[in-house]
Amino acid sequence: MLQIDLRHSFPDFTLEAAFDVPAGITALFGPSGSGKTSIVRAVAGLLQCDDADVRLGARNIGRLRPHQRKIGYVFQDARLFPHMTVLQNLRYGGRMDEDQVIALLGLDDLLMRRPAGLSGGEAQRVALGRALMAGPDVMLLDEPLSALDGPRKADVMPYLEALRDQSAIPMIYVSHDMTEVARLAGRIVVLDRGRVVVQGAVEDVLADPVAVPYIGVQDAGAVLTGRVVGHADDGLTKVETGIGALWVPGVAGRAGGPLRIRIPAQDVILSRSKPDGLSALNVLPVTIAGLQEGRGPGVMVALEAGGARLLARVTRRSALSMGLAVGQNVHAILKATAIAPQDVSDR
Repeated sequence: MLQIDLRHSFPDFTLEAAFDVPAGITALFGPSGSGKTSIVRAVAGLLQCDDADVRLGARNIGRLRPHQRKIGYVFQDARLFPHMTVLQNLRYGGRMDEDQVIALLGLDDLLMRRPAGLSGGEAQRVALGRALMAGPDVMLLDEPLSALDGPRKADVMPYLEALRDQSAIPMIYVSHDMTEVARLAGRIVVLDRGRVVVQGAVEDVLADPVAVPYIGVQDAGAVLTGRVVGHADDGLTKVETGIGALWVPGVAGRAGGPLRIRIPAQDVILSRSKPDGLSALNVLPVTIAGLQEGRGPGVMVALEAGGARLLARVTRRSALSMGLAVGQNVHAILKATAIAPQDVSDR
């Protein structure tokens, strides 16, 4: 467990953040200038805070110099040495678990290349490998995919998921992209002007209407985990989740295997009664657990069923005309084609 308690005054805001990072990925999320990169730099020892307590188990690593902290740091750009081969870049970090790291990140065919011959996604995989071969006790990933386009992000994402699943160390992942956060992170810490405003399990925070002002209405939505029931001949996959059975597009996952799905609140429609004759395949009976009005014309509606949570965004006019209230039973409607491929993960 990594325990962080930081305070530092900048000219335009004061950083004051305290939170824990268990094994696995904890995401730092917030607008530009909220303190995300300042936190990872402080943990790495690259920023000397006015007051800092950074503990890894019983060790107070905040008192150590950067090179003594055993931290792997991956930046937005790969920062590889251009005159070295991929293998030489990897070994510059160390030789810890060399064969396993090369296999984990799919680097076998790249070892003799130089950075100039790598794509952006390949370079970032090498940067990840270099950090891992140093044998870190903590990994810091500061927007490692932000410089990549959509296809390159999609190429790297499975390797990050494999790293998360096979590593037993705390990892902090900084991102502006909620799709990345929802796929990778187990926990999320939301920052605003240097302070922690919301933190907790990703499934809980993203489905909480109270968190929406800090996350943003476009990024608000639920993360559901389920089991693949099977694949239909027409190219759809049936997934059993706590909130009910869902049809998702494409052949996702393997039968009997897990699936993780992000459902943006703006894609969910509500009905007081079970609709008939709709083209939408996903019609889920749910109970309203909360209502949160925004500053604009929208209302966030928290929904529950089977111990799972969903979030819907409707207009204030619709909420009033439907008489929506906590405890009311309604139906949540979601088009299968509204579920984006990048919001579905089989890990």
